[in-house]
Amino acid sequence: MENKEEFSMKKLLIEIILYLVLILVCIFIIPKYVIQRTKVVGSSMENTMFEGDNLLVEKVSYRFSNPDRFDIIVFYPYGKEKDPDDYYVKRIIGLPGESVQIIGEDIYINGEVLDENYGKDPITDPGIARDVITLGDDEYFVLGDNREVSEDSRIFGAVEKKNISGQVVLRIYPFDRFGPMTNK
Repeated sequence: MENKEEFSMKKLLIEIILYLVLILVCIFIIPKYVIQRTKVVGSSMENTMFEGDNLLVEKVSYRFSNPDRFDIIVFYPYGKEKDPDDYYVKRIIGLPGESVQIIGEDIYINGEVLDENYGKDPITDPGIARDVITLGDDEYFVLGDNREVSEDSRIFGAVEKKNISGQVVLRIYPFDRFGPMTNK
């Protein structure tokens, strides 16, 4: 009888330890390395996203592949180590090795006008993209969809891949706009 009670206690202890490990993985590992919730602050991504939208950011795929043009990303413009609370949500426009320039309302990639219609309003201030910007091997040029109010690569320059946290994949709130965030 005593062996049966001892076995039950060991089994219970193992179950408790497994549940604790699972809880710790869910609290610390998954949000840091797999997927996390984030919230839109400001109006720089209107009309795609709005202040207060809650998003899920997928963090795994960019470890194995590079971001694509028009992906919506979460990143730290000055590096996560400098300011971990200062993250931005923007759209990738320029890819590594490309040249980017804004002339008038048009965005030029390698001298060709970029065919895109994500901007809420036409660009009136090209910022530092008035001159040609050549992106390095791990640099991206990003813009907010609300081009008139967005602080983006026109102000702070290119974003290094190491400062990209992940890709926005799903809007989870408000519920009436719940759904995947696609580039189409």
